[in-house]
Amino acid sequence: MGVLDVIRARRSIRAYKNEPIPEEVLERVMEAARLAPSGKNLQPWKFILVRDRGKKMQLAEASRKQYFMAEAPLIIVACGYPDRSYQRQGNYMASWPIDVSIAVDHLMLQAQEEGLGTCWIGAFEETAVKTLLGIPDDVKVLALTPLGYRDEAPLDRGRRGLDQVVCYERYKS
Repeated sequence: MGVLDVIRARRSIRAYKNEPIPEEVLERVMEAARLAPSGKNLQPWKFILVRDRGKKMQLAEASRKQYFMAEAPLIIVACGYPDRSYQRQGNYMASWPIDVSIAVDHLMLQAQEEGLGTCWIGAFEETAVKTLLGIPDDVKVLALTPLGYRDEAPLDRGRRGLDQVVCYERYKS
């Protein structure tokens, strides 16, 4: 499959099979995240892979009770280091949220290539996640995603056309 085919096929999955992910497949997914670009190549990220059923349930509880997450064989928690990131992104912010987002996107696209499903979880209580996983105060949690073989037909939610999202030479409504 080509990159654009993988991008077109990826969907948020909310039902997972109780089927383990082979270690070599998981390694390729995490390698994709590791290879993501970052501001000044500082790579200000850490990924926590959670397999423990009890912890997965607690993560789902801390994520606005999105219990479908706990069905997946594992949940990936994507963390960033604000103090270890490029501090002048756009000349006004630290790069860590963008850097970690790119890495999560890379892992999601590789997961799709491997036949796995993911779902970007942005609705979570950071303090609860940090407490559960022992994440230090200077580390931020950006996103979570379940990872596993899908147990549903992916929905096509449609996309706006290029003419609605691209303009040339200057901004146009």
